Amino acid sequence: MDLAYIPSPSTGVLHLGPIPLRGYAFCIILGVFVAVWLGNKRWIARGGTAGTVADIAVWAVPFGLVGGRLYHVITDYQLYFSEGENWVDAFKIWEGGLGIWGAIAFGAVGAWIGCRRRGIPLPAYADAIAPGIALAQAVGRWGNWFNQELYGRPTDLPWALKITESANREAGLYHPTFLYESLWCVGVALLVIWADRRFRLGHGRAFALYVAAYCAGRGWIEYMRVDEAHHILGLRLNVWTAIVVFLLAVLYMVLSARTRPGREEIVEPRAQNAGKAADAEDAEDAEGSAEDAVEDDGAEGEDVENGAGNGAGSAAKG
Repeated sequence: MDLAYIPSPSTGVLHLGPIPLRGYAFCIILGVFVAVWLGNKRWIARGGTAGTVADIAVWAVPFGLVGGRLYHVITDYQLYFSEGENWVDAFKIWEGGLGIWGAIAFGAVGAWIGCRRRGIPLPAYADAIAPGIALAQAVGRWGNWFNQELYGRPTDLPWALKITESANREAGLYHPTFLYESLWCVGVALLVIWADRRFRLGHGRAFALYVAAYCAGRGWIEYMRVDEAHHILGLRLNVWTAIVVFLLAVLYMVLSARTRPGREEIVEPRAQNAGKAADAEDAEDAEGSAEDAVEDDGAEGEDVENGAGNGAGSAAKG
């Protein structure tokens, strides 16, 4: 008899009247809010203006969702285009299925468009948002718990995940790989925040650290999963992807540190220009006030002189 395990929800959907509230979608939305909130705080600390992160996220998030879904559908095409499957299900994103590799790649394209429109360097924006993305992934992974998906091998550990039987899964106790990845992503966020403060990472190196650290964890967590996946040389496709992306991220950090050391002094030129304009306006106001003060002093001196002259004239007459 198993005395301890993590229960799975009986359903991933709650109905508020006629409105379905899906746990998977809720986790994704909550993750986006966390990423924007933390990214905004970090962006302001770097010298940017409030609201810029959210404005660019308007471009990055939709691109990321499309990219994440495309990666999933392409790499798991048999789930939608095999005999007996319904290809329309490929559009049912609320049922789960977002590939982080596609989400980050396409999200970066959306962020690049948003940054370009505001005259902001993409690497600086990526550095600010990196820990928030890791936390968003940590929150989003709980959507897999609601859907009872992406679990690992059978286990009798006290923190095993209880899976109920359905058409696509067998009841039992399994490694909660969604929880492992969620906790790993929290650790990645804390690592990036610490390293950024300690070494003042710039020019995209904080983002590259996030990518490398995430890939290091995703590799071993992916190896534990038992859901259907394509294999290359005995390893799951996502394990190979994690290895390749990890090496590219490390290579970028090394080359970037050599060619562009330090951190960007100005991350949002518009904010800098606005600040200079405000300082210039304040200086003009101060100069105008000084001139007014001088004119007032001159007028007072004139009045005193006229008063003295009038007094002397009266005394002479007397």
